[in-house]
Formats: sequence, structure tokens, C-alpha cells
Amino acid sequence: MKKIMIIEDDVGIRRELQDLLLHAGYQVESVDDFEHALEVLLKSQADLLLMDINIPYLNGELLLKEFRKKSDTPVIMLTSRTSELDEVLSMTYGADDYIIKPYNPTILLLRIQNIFKRAEGNHYQSFYKDVEVLPSKGILKRGNEELELTKNEMIIFQYLLNHLGTIVTRDELMADLWNNEEYINDNALTVNISRLRNKLASFGYEEIIETRKGQGYILL
Repeated sequence: MKKIMIIEDDVGIRRELQDLLLHAGYQVESVDDFEHALEVLLKSQADLLLMDINIPYLNGELLLKEFRKKSDTPVIMLTSRTSELDEVLSMTYGADDYIIKPYNPTILLLRIQNIFKRAEGNHYQSFYKDVEVLPSKGILKRGNEELELTKNEMIIFQYLLNHLGTIVTRDELMADLWNNEEYINDNALTVNISRLRNKLASFGYEEIIETRKGQGYILL
């Protein structure tokens, strides 16, 4: 599970971000000790930072500049400042993205996903139980056996796998498909889920994608 660190001194916004990210299946931590924020970030082993510019002690831009001297962890600047200079400084100091408040929650999640996908690269692979997941080949592999998935089926399976044991909503799945330039509607998602389940069952994995009524799906 990916870990995201929030650097935001506004308690209300921080809680809002925490709820959004936890619901999306991320592990979330936040900085409370802004005086020693750099040390906290370097020890956090977070996969991505969401950083406000207007924070106490060392502002976000200077904190980013110092952080970049020792880490290449992705950073999204999330700020109410609309000055082009702030955006230029942030990108110059090493920000991976810059989002102005008030933010659109769906867009923010898509931006986060994009950064993780770029970081993982096209050769990303993983495992589910004893099955190797090879997105670049569109297959699941177990020993000499291979199961071919369509592009949409692979995107859905990967998203569920990345949130293993966590309920994923239909909206989240469709947003991930849209982010991969696969524009499908609600009915098409149902069809793809059904086909994926049938293929997995034929491969010896029955009922591993469970429907949670009114909530979404969970990969067991």
C-alpha cells in the first residue's frame, strides 16, 4: 500500500485530505511538528508528499528545496496561492505537480495515480498469491500457465490488487480506466468485472473479487 504524507497546517483541510486518501486505499500520515518538518519527512519513507506552501517555520517552497537535496520522493504542491511565481519556484525546486485550492478530489486522485504510474514505469509487475502480473504483456502467469486479460480487465485487476483487502468503489475503478484513456460507462464496467471473474475462475481463483453491496468491490 502506497504511503502519502500530508504537510498542511490547516486542520480542516488536513482531515479532509486524510479522509479522501484513506478512502482511496492509501496509507496516510501527516506532519504535526512543522519546526522539524524536514527531519520528519526524511524519516517517513513516504511514497509521495502533499505539501502546502503556507506552513509555519520553513515555508513549503524552501522545505521542498531542502528536501530535494536528499530525496527524490514525488511531491505535489497543494496551495491556495495563485501566483505564477510560486508555481515556477515550486517546479524549479523539484515539485512533480502543482494544484491550486480549492481542489477537485477526483482530479487530485488522478494526479496522484499519474505520478505513481510514471514512477513505476512501463515494466511494472507484481504478484497475487502465486501468480505473476505482467501488465506490459497483458497476462497473468503461474509457472508455464498464462491467462490473457484485455486491457480493461488488466487495469481493473491491477487497481484491485494495488488496494488488496480494501473496498474499491465503482467510481474509483471508472476513474482509473478513464485515466488510462479507456472511457467506459457503468454498464461496461459491470461486464468487464463479470468477464474478469470468469477468467480468474477458469484459472483456479473463484470468488476472489467480492461485491460489497452499496460500496464496491474487494480483492480477497
